[in-house]
Amino acid sequence: MGSRASSLLREEDIEEIKKETGFSHSQITRLYSRFHSLDKGENGALSREDFQRIPELAINPLGDRIINAFFPEGEDQVNFRGFMRTLAHFRPVEDNEKNKDGATGEPLNSRTNKLLFAFRLYDLDRDDKISRDELLQVLRMMVGVNISDEQLGSIADRTIQEADTNGDMCISFNEFTKVLEKVDVEQKMSIRFLH
Repeated sequence: MGSRASSLLREEDIEEIKKETGFSHSQITRLYSRFHSLDKGENGALSREDFQRIPELAINPLGDRIINAFFPEGEDQVNFRGFMRTLAHFRPVEDNEKNKDGATGEPLNSRTNKLLFAFRLYDLDRDDKISRDELLQVLRMMVGVNISDEQLGSIADRTIQEADTNGDMCISFNEFTKVLEKVDVEQKMSIRFLH
């Protein structure tokens, strides 16, 4: 199946994806084969249901948020190029040859873009800030019923109190970045098999 899947991907598409994402030719063909095996509708795109069949995402408390990150707003399918752009955020940082994000001019897997990806997992309403309610929702997803609502509220309040430097009771991307200055984002947001 791997050779059939890779034969459906044109060489010029591979070259464009290499430039945009920084993945190697062999990584692209291997991931195309995986993409093709996930595409149960055999229509060249993945649906949310296709992603939900991935066991690691199915058991991840943030699986739905991660799955949503693959889909542009208002879209219910993602093509191979969009799939690769999202996966590029998880490439190890030392692989930053030429893959630049059009919006930031930085590689898709740069520290800034990794942090922006993580920030968006929390920013549920996409208003460029993390409110107490959004933080509570994500915490609830992560811990389930193992912690009381009172304890979760206390964690959310402390987190916002520590991160919110401008007093708006929300966490902006800059504040989020400042809090995570000393965190090894590279270690936590890289999938080593993509190396």
